[in-house]
Amino acid sequence: MELDLYLALEINRTASDAEIKKAYRRLAVKFHPKRNAEAGSAEKYSLLGEAYDVLSDPRKKAIYDKFGEEGLKAGIPPEFGSDGAWSSKYTYHGNPDKTFRQFFGGDNPFADFFTNDAPLQFGVPQTTLQKTQDPPIERELYLTLDDLFLGCTKKIKISRRVLNDDGHTSCIKDKILTVDVKPGWREGTRVVFPKEGDQGPDRTPADVVLIVRQKSHPLFIRQHNDLIYKLKISLMNALTGFSVDVPTLDGRLLSIPINDIVHPAYNKVVTGEGMPLSQDSSQRGDLIITFEIQFPEKLSSDSKGLIKQALSSGYED
Repeated sequence: MELDLYLALEINRTASDAEIKKAYRRLAVKFHPKRNAEAGSAEKYSLLGEAYDVLSDPRKKAIYDKFGEEGLKAGIPPEFGSDGAWSSKYTYHGNPDKTFRQFFGGDNPFADFFTNDAPLQFGVPQTTLQKTQDPPIERELYLTLDDLFLGCTKKIKISRRVLNDDGHTSCIKDKILTVDVKPGWREGTRVVFPKEGDQGPDRTPADVVLIVRQKSHPLFIRQHNDLIYKLKISLMNALTGFSVDVPTLDGRLLSIPINDIVHPAYNKVVTGEGMPLSQDSSQRGDLIITFEIQFPEKLSSDSKGLIKQALSSGYED
């Protein structure tokens, strides 16, 4: 009875090269003697090797499609030949493991599937194919303080290796990763995209991890959930009081009166005007205004006298 190599691979005669590879990959693993000890599995495994050896080769496949097994193994009839083309006889080498290794690569035919050292158990179904995962791929995501205050959406393009339909070869493709930045995220926040690294037949793709880095801001320094605003003031303002206008990250202008005497350790705290909390963006930290008092380089005798008089009367009160 003539062999039906398409039936052996469970595909039809119009199957593409990718479909032939996919079918062999699935069935060769299923019926490999190290995974399948059932009666007839070794014969099926050998037949799969021969079927793939023929159908994956355009020349052998063309002969088989036109003349069948007899034409393939006995040579095509002379009247169909042209200058000796396709006249040689085909004989399968009889080593299905060789075909398996040529397909998957490497000396260990199961290197693509088993990466631990546990021995395979004959006659025991292997329900899970264990693959190791590559270490995470970490990249820095730089955001402005405004981005972290208001929240935003960032799109990051990555290039990664992707398996082709045959499950063995691969190519480089671009992919866009979308990051929804939440208000209040901090420096060091990690955004994980599971299994978006390079694909390969012998491994689980790595996770891609974006680590938030905050760009410096011209007005504010972030301290946890608080915003620090540094202001230079004159000695006169430090002693007599003044009002300061502070622009906010959401576009408002805060007019803040300073009625206390400002000394080097003095800070003005404006409650609820800091960064939003990442757990609850309706809650905020504080705005903390710090002061750098600028002293005059010199004073006239009259000015010194007036200052002494004012300070002396202030102490007496």
